[in-house]
Amino acid sequence: MQRTFLLSKIHQCVLTAANLSYIGSISVDEILLSAAGILPYEQVQVVNVSNGERLITYAISAPAGSGEIQLNGAAARLGVPGDRLIIMTYAQLTAEELKTFSPTVVLVDEQNHLRQVHRYKDLLETLPVIDNVRA
Repeated sequence: MQRTFLLSKIHQCVLTAANLSYIGSISVDEILLSAAGILPYEQVQVVNVSNGERLITYAISAPAGSGEIQLNGAAARLGVPGDRLIIMTYAQLTAEELKTFSPTVVLVDEQNHLRQVHRYKDLLETLPVIDNVRA
């Protein structure tokens, strides 16, 4: 049996633009896509922390180092520049794959430049253990 798990995310990036005229998708700085292991045209879920909106679309590359995060097409109605977003991908994994799996978390600065790349396993290991379960 396979189950769906978080594969990677770009956490708390800042929406830089919204373009209703574009055909669709979300444009993301190529450096951030690479750091998160997100491929061009891969499905992503976008959560707008500022207004609670959620959408599923696909990622396209914006120029490397530009810091660009742009909602395009109909998705452009779901955010305004300055909103905080989380961009996530998921994967279908087996119980065997889970034994060595750890999601990637990309952290950015205020201009959406790469700050750090973590593996969730590393972050979870710092949480306290309560009744044999990490809090």
